[in-house]
Amino acid sequence: MRVEAPFPSKLTGAVWARLLLVVWGVTGCSTTATSEYTDFRADVRSAIQAASLGPGDEFEVRVYEEAGLSGLYIVSPTGQIDFPLVGTVTVEGLVGSQVASLLRQRLSQGFLRNPYVTVQVKTLSSKKVFVLGAVKAPGRFQFSDAMSIVEAVTLAGGFGPLAEKNYAIVTRLDASGERRIPVPVEKIMQGLAANFLLQPGDIIYVPETIL
Repeated sequence: MRVEAPFPSKLTGAVWARLLLVVWGVTGCSTTATSEYTDFRADVRSAIQAASLGPGDEFEVRVYEEAGLSGLYIVSPTGQIDFPLVGTVTVEGLVGSQVASLLRQRLSQGFLRNPYVTVQVKTLSSKKVFVLGAVKAPGRFQFSDAMSIVEAVTLAGGFGPLAEKNYAIVTRLDASGERRIPVPVEKIMQGLAANFLLQPGDIIYVPETIL
């Protein structure tokens, strides 16, 4: 079970502010997103793999021909790891390739000559998605690789009795800015629409049906 905590929980002021703005924007303003979402994020898997690290995330480091330097590392609450030879390294906010580059640079400073370093992210436990609105147990939930909107709604207890099941709004912040994407969740469940994969930080809002 990936439930982080009952909602509401100890969210930062910035997160609360964003959630409130999202709910206001969805209920009080018309959406600016197109109803066609299938081609919105065709490279969603690569985007997930490129997600930055945070506290609690786990990744594997491999240093070519240096078994003593290779292994699994978990990001500390302060966003750091302790790496052999080089000491404390801050990795929070970095993607795997950036961590590899940083470790390569640090190891080159008097320890190894031209080290070859690779980093593979194993878990992103610091990454969350939010499910709000007309669901039975709104809250924040741990993101998992290839997580779909159906899975997120299920983790939130499923739809409430008044939910608009075919007009959930996914709010996503990416390099292009904040986007709102209408998703027909019930049609996806019925196999009548393409699946929709989530990204870390996505906010799903399920409005109530307008009678």
